Amino acid sequence: MRKNFGAKPYTYPQPVFIVASYDENGTPDAMNAAWGGISDDTQLSLCLSAGHKTVKNIQARGAFTVSMAIAKYVVACDYVGIVSANDEPDKLKIAGFHTVKSEFVDAPLLEELPMALECKLVSYDPVSCRLVGEIVNVSADESVLGENGKIDPAKLDPITFDPVNGTYLRLGEKVGNAFRDGLQLKK
Repeated sequence: MRKNFGAKPYTYPQPVFIVASYDENGTPDAMNAAWGGISDDTQLSLCLSAGHKTVKNIQARGAFTVSMAIAKYVVACDYVGIVSANDEPDKLKIAGFHTVKSEFVDAPLLEELPMALECKLVSYDPVSCRLVGEIVNVSADESVLGENGKIDPAKLDPITFDPVNGTYLRLGEKVGNAFRDGLQLKK
């Protein structure tokens, strides 16, 4: 028997994104965002309310980066989500994050988080809070690449958000091969 929970934002997994931008003075900022995902081949959509300093920065500068939160920095990643740059302009310093400017967009990369999507702003709707970005580059530190030169999730060690229990989870082991295992059922 199933239990009904009503209309809730419950999906698994929910990536933990750290969205970074520069303000009008070039000061880097970042926030934690769990509601988002790929919405087209080269687009990412996020649900971000208009009151966030990061959203104002993105609208002003037209660019942002989205880093994957990782287990090693769970405390810092959570901190940038619970503290607003509207109230604490030095929150990145307090979190222990260091930045370097993206080569592709007018936004910072967080050095401690080894994988990021570098995006240009496509649109933002303050009513729905939907922000859409065009992915112009994906960058990853060599430390998270496998022998095949691709991003290795085990080395990256990304975390996901559990919206039901309010926790962060580490991704698990490989259980199958995408676009191949189902072929055994195909006639």
